[in-house]
Amino acid sequence: MKRILRYLAHFCRFGLAALFLFTAGAKLWILKKFAVNVAELLSASNISYERWQWPVTIAVIAFEIITAILLIVPRTIRIGAALAALMLIGFGAFALYYVYALHGEPLECGCFGGIIASQLGVKTALRNLGLLIPAVIVFFAARVRSPTVREGNFRDEPSLTVGLLTRLSQYSKNAAREP
Repeated sequence: MKRILRYLAHFCRFGLAALFLFTAGAKLWILKKFAVNVAELLSASNISYERWQWPVTIAVIAFEIITAILLIVPRTIRIGAALAALMLIGFGAFALYYVYALHGEPLECGCFGGIIASQLGVKTALRNLGLLIPAVIVFFAARVRSPTVREGNFRDEPSLTVGLLTRLSQYSKNAAREP
């Protein structure tokens, strides 16, 4: 059972990383069109789109790339899964806010760079909710690795203490063996 969970976690982890890299690349491919979509969403939200169009566009793409990198690097898997979940919740919440609170007309969000047609609304929110499942699996199935004590690793104080005790015990064993 643990083996299946481990494989499932790896599949979800690399699948989410690939998805975020794909969406970032697709947005970069149609950068100006995506920026126009962001400007329309900002305008509908009564936010100055002239000022915030490019910072928000770049931030969305940058966060997707950062999330993918965090999911790939073994020491940052859980941070990447948490960031992925936060982004998916944020995108889904904004889609629902746009449709129900702002009563916005269907708008191509550019989530997949125009490769896959996707309009803001309930379907977008449900898709993001579905993608939360792999993010949760990755978050809870990722191993939390405690730092290991290696011989000669004296970078921090606990390692120093353990390292010194280890060397002292080895020295005392060697001293006891010699006549």
